[in-house]
Amino acid sequence: MFSGIIEEFATVVAIKKDRENIDFTLTCSFVDELSIDQSVAHNGVCLTVVKIDNGNYTVTAMKETLDRSNLGLLNVGDKVNIERSMLMNGRLDGHIVQGHVDQTATCIDMEDADGSTYFTFKYPFDAEKARHGYFTVDKGSVTVNGVSLTVCNPTNNTFQVAIIPYTFEHTNFCDISIGSVVNLEFDIIGKYIARLQQLN
Repeated sequence: MFSGIIEEFATVVAIKKDRENIDFTLTCSFVDELSIDQSVAHNGVCLTVVKIDNGNYTVTAMKETLDRSNLGLLNVGDKVNIERSMLMNGRLDGHIVQGHVDQTATCIDMEDADGSTYFTFKYPFDAEKARHGYFTVDKGSVTVNGVSLTVCNPTNNTFQVAIIPYTFEHTNFCDISIGSVVNLEFDIIGKYIARLQQLN
């Protein structure tokens, strides 16, 4: 379980394909605090640490994860938003994030907001998925590349988020431009409500 409050970004130092899986080796400031089998969210995707060596750590993404996320687009040198799993004795500063990415979206616009930046993202609309809670609502929560954000101006297949300078500088939003592909996790509470409505 995660909160969507990014700790920092890690840098990809190696990528190795293993049949349908990809092993990503990364480095960050707290590698020495990690342990084998620990869960870490990478651009919002919950992955398990499988190796720690020489100041780097390795995680494995399987085909299902690669098909649903932007991890397969990563290259050596790319920045990845990372967050360790949430401690249950602290404040929930973001929202409940599972680390289970639902699909990707594409940045289609960036607009200066006199200090902050509005990013607009577009994703394929699927009526069946929408009935299961895969949509955004105004002032609701959404996770973009693992970052907990508040939705503005949603439509059936687009939404905006406002990124303050701190978030821009301390996450890989600093590398997002028009055409960039990002990971989305829709709000789990909305999914449960949608499911309950189907049972009535």
